[in-house]
This record gives sequence, C-alpha cells and structure tokens, in this order.
Amino acid sequence: MPASPSTALLTDMYELTMLDAAMKRGTASRKVVFELFGRRLPATRRFGVVAGTGRILEALERFEFTDQQIDWLHDQKIVSDDALDYLRDFRFGGTIDGYQEGECYFAGSPLLTVEGSFAECVLLETLLLSVLNHDCAIASAASRMTIAAHGRPCLDMGARRTHERAAVSAARSAVIGGFAGTSDLEAGIRYGIPTIGTSAHAFTLLHDSEREAFDAQIDLLGASTTLLVDTYDIPQGVVNAVEAARAVGQELGCVRIDSGDLVAQAFTVRGQLDSLGATSTKITVTSDLDEYAIAALGAAPVDSYGVGTRLVTGSKVPTAALVYKMVAREDSDGVMQPVAKKSQSKSTVGGRKYAGRLYDEEGYAYEELLVTASTRKAAEEELTKQKARPLQIPLVVDGEIRSELWSIDALKQARDHHLKSRNELPYQAWRLSEGEAAVSTRYVELD
Repeated sequence: MPASPSTALLTDMYELTMLDAAMKRGTASRKVVFELFGRRLPATRRFGVVAGTGRILEALERFEFTDQQIDWLHDQKIVSDDALDYLRDFRFGGTIDGYQEGECYFAGSPLLTVEGSFAECVLLETLLLSVLNHDCAIASAASRMTIAAHGRPCLDMGARRTHERAAVSAARSAVIGGFAGTSDLEAGIRYGIPTIGTSAHAFTLLHDSEREAFDAQIDLLGASTTLLVDTYDIPQGVVNAVEAARAVGQELGCVRIDSGDLVAQAFTVRGQLDSLGATSTKITVTSDLDEYAIAALGAAPVDSYGVGTRLVTGSKVPTAALVYKMVAREDSDGVMQPVAKKSQSKSTVGGRKYAGRLYDEEGYAYEELLVTASTRKAAEEELTKQKARPLQIPLVVDGEIRSELWSIDALKQARDHHLKSRNELPYQAWRLSEGEAAVSTRYVELD
C-alpha cells in the first residue's frame, strides 16, 4: 500500500476497537478529559523539555480517514460498519490546551489536556504519545548538552544514526533544546533550520594527497570552510589545512577533530594553530559526544560541538515516559466526574488540572502547582491567588487548530521560550548528575 499523507492510522488497533465497543454501548459520545503527562522524570533528568507540539498540530490537520484506509479496515475486519461510518467523516472537534513548546516540565505536568467526546479523544492517544515521547526526550537531552557547552554552539549530526524520519524530528527538537544547526537537509527545508556540513574522511581518501583534498574543498567552499584534519596524522593535517587556506590568501575558518583524546587533541591543535599564526582558526570536535563528554571539554579550547548518536537517541533516555490518561468523564446523568487509576505504581490523580508555576523572590521556580476545580474560572482565580504563572495555552479550540504554532517562526519562538524557562530554574536543575527533580509538584483540589 502506498504511503498516505493521512495520519489517522498512526495509531494502535485498540483505539479503534475501544471506539467501536463504546459506540455499541452508547457511551462513545460521553464528554471526557484526557491528560498527557509523566508520572515522574527519568532518573538522570532534573527537568523535561516540551517539544513536538507543533508537529502534533500539523499532524492533526491530516488526521482523517481516507477511502483507501476505510476499505482496508473493512477488509481486515478491524471494526464494525457503524464504526467505519463514523471514521469516514471524522475530524477532531474537541479542545486541546497544552504547555507552550519549549517550556520545562516536571512530574505530573499536564503537557496536553484533551477535551471532547470519548470517540474523539481516544483516537488521538497513540499519535500524541508517539510524537511527544520522542521529541521531548530529544529536546531534554539537547538542553543538557547545551548547558554543558556553556554557550558554545552545538550542532546536530545524528541523521545517519537513527530512522530517516526520526532524524528530521530530532533535528527540530534539538533546536528547541538550544542546538544551532543540523546536517539534515530535510530538516533544513521543512523547519528552516540552518544546515551545516563540509566533507568526510572519504573525500580526503579519494584524493592522491590530503593537501589536494583540502585544495579541492577550499576551491568550492572558500577558506572559511571547516577541514577535517585527522584522516592521517593530525599535526601534518593542521599544517596542510593552514597552508591550503593561505594559498588563496586567506585564513582558514575551522578545523574538525573526530578521533582520539579530544581534550588533549584540542589543546595540541590550538597551540599548533597559534604557532602557525592561524589564531582566528576555530576548532570543532565530534566523535560520540554526549553532555558528559561536552562538560569534560569545558576547559579545552573548543569552539563548537557536533553531536550525533547520543543526541538522536536521547542520550540513554530514548523516551520521555509520558502517558495519556482519562481524568474526568461524563456519567449517565450528564455530570462530569473525576476518574483515576488505582493500580499499584501506576495510579493517577483524577480531575482536570490547571497548571501554574511558583517563583521565589529571586525569580527562580520552586513549585509546579496543579489545581483541580469544577470550573476554569475557579482554577484560574486560585492560580492568581497563589501568584503562579499559568503554563497552558490553547492549541485547538472546538476543532480549530492554531496552525501558526507549527510555523518556522514558532520553532524559533519555542527555542527562545525554552532558554527563558530554563534560566528560571534553580541551580540544581543544571546539574548533570542523577537527582531529584529541580521543581516539586503540588496538587490542590478546590471542590
């Protein structure tokens, strides 16, 4: 079957069978509230980063069942004809509030609150979780890496280390976490991310000498390019690189080191470049970097970092461990009731939450406040009373999707918002070691 632009079947089968059974019982139209959140942060994360919201909204625009999909569901006998009739005309008509993309989050934070009929809300579960579990994990890893880099640019080079489509999403998430560019051209054209890249070792090996390879690259890209100097012997590579640039009357832009003891190599290469008078030539390093390796390079004369495998795999935390749970539903009398799981180690807190964040006198966050109330007005009044900054914004209102939230400008705004949100966290949030979440979570039930 050819690929479809529809996102409707990016879901688990049981979402459709639940819909079918609820329709037969007459409960599919009941109003419900689902929340997407994490019960806790991974052990190595003191905060999480919201990423993927823009991708979700774009996917919702295409969340409709095509004739071909309906025919396939019928042929496979996945659901009944009544359910197929419902799906044939399906468009999400509910409301979604959520944390702004780039916002930091903590245990229990309702990253998305989805309201509508059970039929509408249950169909979105897998799509919402698959996007946010991936993108939040990548953005959270990226944020830790940019913290460790102390202002030096980090660049995504992970396209070849993951699924080809995941690489595009990872590049977008990395930008939200503070990365400055990507090697992936699809991410560049789709999201307006600056693209980077010059040559690999194969280009040097292609030529009869390293100097010929450098001359060829400079002839095309100019002396401001980055030359990879560790194909053979690094000291000779540095000499060849500097001389190749000076042959065209300019100073070399940058050298890249991709192997060996990167800390020692950086100091040695910096000293060599300075001794050759190439004091403006920068140094970038690659080779299996993560936040810990970047931190170890903090005192080394490195100007930028290229990060691959560890970025696109979430630096050992490949999923954000988010869940999507019903927290309120309409009863047989049409009255909304809080609902919650009581399962051991997987319990949930019932009731629709309204989220805010509290700050101390110095402007640093210390508490995530989740208020449960029968009305939005009452919850918002409580947040105001507690002097909490509201965290959720409207994403979809009665089926109307805020399409501007997935634009190229929206990605830039998400990156800026993350840096602001991160800077509001207390000092312990910036530590790379395992530990408690930087901000605690408190629940307040008004009714």
